[in-house]
Amino acid sequence: MKKISTKKLIYRYFIYSLLIVLFGLFVLLGGYFYLSRDLPGLEELERFEPELISRVYASDGTILKEFYTQRRVLIPIEEIPAHVVNALLATEDRDFYDHWGMNVKRTVKAFLVGYGGASTITQQLARTLHLNLERSYIRKLKELIIAIHIEQTYTKDEILEMYLNSVHFGHGTYGIQAAAKLYFNKDVQNLNLDEGAMLIGLLPAPARFTPIHFPDVAIQRRNLVLQNMVVTGKISKWDYANALNQNTSVAPRRESLGIAPYFTEYVRQEISDLGDRYNINIYRDGLEIYTTLNSRMQLIAEEALQNHLRYQQKKLDRRLLANRKEMISLLGIPADSVAHLSNDSLFHLIPKHQRVVQGSFFAIDPENGAILAMIGGRDFEESKFNRAVQAERQAGSIFKPFVYTAAVDNGFSPSDQVLNQPVVIIEANGTRWTPTNYNGKTGGLMTMREGIQWSTNLVSIRWAQKVTPAVVRDYARKMGLTTRIDAVESISLGTSPTRLSELVAAYAVFPNQGVWNKPFAITRVLDRNGHEVYHSPRDTREVLSRETAYIMTDLLRTVVDAGTGGSIRWKYQFTGVPAGGKTGTTQNFTDALFVGFTKNLCAGTWVGVDDPRVSLGEGQAGAVAALPIWATFMKKTYDELGLPVKDFNMPPGVRSIEICSETKKLPTEYCPTTTEIFNVRYAPKTRCTVHGKNSSRSNRGVDF
Repeated sequence: MKKISTKKLIYRYFIYSLLIVLFGLFVLLGGYFYLSRDLPGLEELERFEPELISRVYASDGTILKEFYTQRRVLIPIEEIPAHVVNALLATEDRDFYDHWGMNVKRTVKAFLVGYGGASTITQQLARTLHLNLERSYIRKLKELIIAIHIEQTYTKDEILEMYLNSVHFGHGTYGIQAAAKLYFNKDVQNLNLDEGAMLIGLLPAPARFTPIHFPDVAIQRRNLVLQNMVVTGKISKWDYANALNQNTSVAPRRESLGIAPYFTEYVRQEISDLGDRYNINIYRDGLEIYTTLNSRMQLIAEEALQNHLRYQQKKLDRRLLANRKEMISLLGIPADSVAHLSNDSLFHLIPKHQRVVQGSFFAIDPENGAILAMIGGRDFEESKFNRAVQAERQAGSIFKPFVYTAAVDNGFSPSDQVLNQPVVIIEANGTRWTPTNYNGKTGGLMTMREGIQWSTNLVSIRWAQKVTPAVVRDYARKMGLTTRIDAVESISLGTSPTRLSELVAAYAVFPNQGVWNKPFAITRVLDRNGHEVYHSPRDTREVLSRETAYIMTDLLRTVVDAGTGGSIRWKYQFTGVPAGGKTGTTQNFTDALFVGFTKNLCAGTWVGVDDPRVSLGEGQAGAVAALPIWATFMKKTYDELGLPVKDFNMPPGVRSIEICSETKKLPTEYCPTTTEIFNVRYAPKTRCTVHGKNSSRSNRGVDF
C-alpha cells in the first residue's frame, strides 16, 4: 500500500477542517437567519413604548381615574435610587457592566444542569419585551440574539432604565415606580433600602413572593437581596444589619372608583369612540386626558344627591312595607301563594330595581356646554347605567317651557291669557282624554306668566293647541332633544321620553341668550410624549332670538322666586343670586325632576325608581323629591366656591312696560297697573277701554 505523505495528510486535514468550519458557519448563519425572521428589527428595538397608564384629570388637575391593563409609570434612571439599582445588579446580574448581553459561564452551566438562573438583565429584558414565556432552547437562542442586539443599540444605563420600567412586580403592576406606589404608596425616589430590596426580591416570582398575601416569604426574599448586596460590596454590614431590623410592612394603595365614576366611564366611552380615528387606546397609550369636570362641584353634588336619596328611600320603604297589596303586585304572584309571609319578608323578595330610589344629576356651564358635574346613579358599583345621559324618562312639567318658548317666539307675550278651564281631547284611537290640573282646580283667564309660575296643566295644553304640538316638537328638537317626541296635545305635559342631560342643555339656552351648546367632557388629550392628539371641537348654534331667550329666562325666574320652585328661596335659602327653573312631576309620582339655572351654571336632577311602575309616593312631586337636591347644590356651590353673582342681560329688543293689570293693555290714568316685559315687536299698541274710556289718552298708542 502506497504511503500518504505528511504534507498530503496536513492538506487533507486542513480541507476537512475548513469544510467542517464552513459547514458549522453555514449552520450557525442559517440558524441565525431562521431564528431572526420573526424577531424585532432594529427600528422596533429602538422604539421602547411599553403599555402605560392613562390618566383622566378634572379641570383643576385632580386625577379622577387611571385606566390600564398594565399598571406602569415610566421614570428615568436618574430618579431611581442607587440602592435599588445596586439591589437589582447584586441579585440578578453581577457582571452586568462586563458582558455583551450574555454571561457565557452562567449560560454554559445552565445548558449543562438545566434551565433557570443564567439569564442576564439584558436577556430578561429581551424576553419581557419581545418574547413569550415558553421554556425551550429555541426561545433561549432567540432571547440571546435579541439581547445582543439590545446591547448594540442601547447604553447600559438605558438598558437598566428599560428593565426597571417594564418588569412585572405582581398584581398587574409593571415598573418600579408603579410598584413603589402599589406596595408602599410612595414614589420610587422615597423608597428606603429595605423597601427597595423587597421589591427587587419579588422579581423571580411576584405571585409567590408578594408581601400582600405572603409577608413572611417577602421578608425572606428581602433578606436574601440584602445579603447579596453585602457580598458584592454594595452596602456595609452596618447598613445590612439596620435594614434587617426594619419592619418592612406594605401599605397597598386601594383601587378607587374616584369621585366621579359615572363621568370617567363616560369619558372612557368617548375615548373609545375616538380610538380608530386618532389611533389612541386608553388602556395602553399613557394618555393625559383633560376634562371639564369641576371636582369641588362634583363632591357637592354627590353629597346633596346621596343625602336626599337616603331620605327618599326611607319614605319609599315605609310606604311599601305598609302596603302589602302593592308589594304583591310588584312581585307579580298570587296573593294566596305568599299568605304565610310577613310584610317584611315580602319586601325583601322585591327586586332592587323595583324598590331602590335612584337619582341622577347633571350640571354644565351654559356659556360653552362644559360638563361640570355628573352623577348617573346612587352607586356605580351597584349599577353602571348612567341615568343622567342614558335613561329616557318622561319629563312631566319640565317640558312646559318648550311650549311657552314656541308661543313667545311666535309673537305671544307673557301677559297674553288663555282659559284655565277643562278641555276634552279626542285621541287618535278615538278615546277621550280629559286632563286636569295638579291641584284639581280650574279658573278663568290666566296669563302665560301665571301658567308657568304655577305649572298649570290646562293652560299649557291650551298654549300647545294655539301654536300646535308639531311646532312645540320642532322647538324641542331645535333646542337639542333627540328622543322620540310625539306631536300630540299631551306633549305639553311631558309625556314623551327625554334625557336629563339634553334637558339641562336645552334649559341652558335661556341664560345663554338663545345659543345652544352640546355638552362636552373632554377638553384635550395628550400622548405619552406630551403632544396634543385631540382637542375637543365645539358644537354650538343659535336656536332662539335673544329676545325670546330673555323672556323665557324671566318667566322661569318667576317659578323660582314666587312659584312652584319658591322653596328654593324661603326654605333652602338660596338667595341673592338671579335664578330660574322648573319643577317636573310625572303621572302617579313616578318621576320627580328639577332643572334650573343661573347666569353661569345650569343643572338638573332626576329622582325615581328604575321600574317606572313604582311610584315615589303620594305628594312626591318635583318640588319635594328633586328640587331640594338642586337647591342644596346651588347654595353650597355659590357659598363655598365663590362664584360671581351675575344678572341676566336684557337685550335692547325687550322692554319692561306698564300695562293695565286687568286688560293687559296700555293703561289709562284710571287703570290698576302692573309691569310686564315684552319683545318690542309684539308690545301692546292699544290702551285699555275698560277703565276711564273717555280719557283723552285712551286711544293713543306708543311709538317704539
